[in-house]
Amino acid sequence: MTKLGQWLWGLALLGSAWAALALGPLGPRVPPPCRQVLLPLPVYLLVAFGCYSLATVGYRLATFNDCEEAAAELREHIGAARADLRRRGLRF
Repeated sequence: MTKLGQWLWGLALLGSAWAALALGPLGPRVPPPCRQVLLPLPVYLLVAFGCYSLATVGYRLATFNDCEEAAAELREHIGAARADLRRRGLRF
């Protein structure tokens, strides 16, 4: 099973458990204070996931490593390509 399949399976399982508890068509009766928490729970979880994702991207961006050797090698390749194009008659 792929990772996407595992995530979809887990979301389906959690979604069906939420629907059974929050909507309660056949399941046990939930007291009204718990029901008030259960109904907007998917929205809260979605917002929490968005905050976590934004924080993760921000942290990875802040701790991104510079590759000085790769940058120097790339400049060298660009210089060689420009010299080759000049030799062939292209102007910059």
